[in-house]
Amino acid sequence: MLSLYRPGTSPVHRARAGLKLAGLAALGTGLFAVPRIEVVLAALAAVLATGLLLGRLPAGALWAQVRPVWLLLAGLFGFHLLVTDALTGTVAVLRLLALVLAAAVVTATTRVTELVAVVEWLLRPLEVVGVRPARVGLLVAMTLRFIPVVAERAARIREAQAARGASGVRLGLLVPLLVQVLQLAHTLGEALDARGADDVPVRRPRRA
Repeated sequence: MLSLYRPGTSPVHRARAGLKLAGLAALGTGLFAVPRIEVVLAALAAVLATGLLLGRLPAGALWAQVRPVWLLLAGLFGFHLLVTDALTGTVAVLRLLALVLAAAVVTATTRVTELVAVVEWLLRPLEVVGVRPARVGLLVAMTLRFIPVVAERAARIREAQAARGASGVRLGLLVPLLVQVLQLAHTLGEALDARGADDVPVRRPRRA
């Protein structure tokens, strides 16, 4: 199973998962609370320094996370050009870019098990209203695990189509990828059902 995590011994790798998630949340809050170009640029520079220098991550690893959203960034900038102005569009694009890179740094330097443990700890007080932290943690773990798997399958389909001489038709990539993802989801669902993942835990009666 592929993973976004890249093993390492950097200070960012050794930091606690809860601290990194709290920093990510604080970054997102601060960027939206202070929408100024100098603040956004400083935050982007800090994220890059944290990932490349402190985290010792290769630049290609961070670019791999930005590449799928560059069309979204370009569309967002174009939208602001039509509705607001270039400065507002630049701030919006750089803000989103900083958040994407920060999330990439967190996932590349934190094991999935550590992220899941933090999520389950945060949701534990909600058990009184019926929330099952273990199930939510499982969903988070599967999401993080299957993102690179889907990307790898898309790359394989693209390579196979290129070998047959097909030009870059997005619909030709989307259909077989969707079929494979549905097959994977069906197989995973059967495996989880066989292991009783959807069973409701039985509450034992209290002894008088």
